[in-house]
Amino acid sequence: MTGTAGMNRWAGFLRLLAVLTALIVLSACGYRFAGSGGNRLASGQSLWVSFIGVEANNSPSSAQTVLRRALLDEGHALRGLAPSGSAESADLRVKGALRSYASRAMSYTALDQVREYRLAIEVELELYRRGETKPLWKGTLQSYQDYPSNKDLSLQRSAEEAALAAASQILARKFLMAVEQSY
Repeated sequence: MTGTAGMNRWAGFLRLLAVLTALIVLSACGYRFAGSGGNRLASGQSLWVSFIGVEANNSPSSAQTVLRRALLDEGHALRGLAPSGSAESADLRVKGALRSYASRAMSYTALDQVREYRLAIEVELELYRRGETKPLWKGTLQSYQDYPSNKDLSLQRSAEEAALAAASQILARKFLMAVEQSY
């Protein structure tokens, strides 16, 4: 029995030594967990999203409002960021521009009619902390959403607007993750 107990202690000691060695190596290499330290968005901070500039020629007039709403909604839902009443009083400020907006046919029926479209957007965003002129995060993000084709133009337009809202929501989530995972 002492032989087995001794082997178990020795195996436990080796496991502990391996874990400690791994922790030392990882900390010495500068690795750290994403979302820690200064890039973590804390619940209770206020967020201001400026109107998103539109540089894409074919985008609908509602695009900037939909993007702005998605950034505010996702910031509140996922990180507890409260919408600010003004840019001056906000803890965090977002500004950006819609660089591209494209809707393309993705699939066709047997009669060679469009069955489904894909709406793709590309937005350049910058995030600033209160009182700072250098952005905390700056980058370009892309998102897309597929939507069905419809012969009725008003239903087609409604489907495209719903796709824009869904793509904007996905983009807002990507933005929050990108901010917190930046080094």
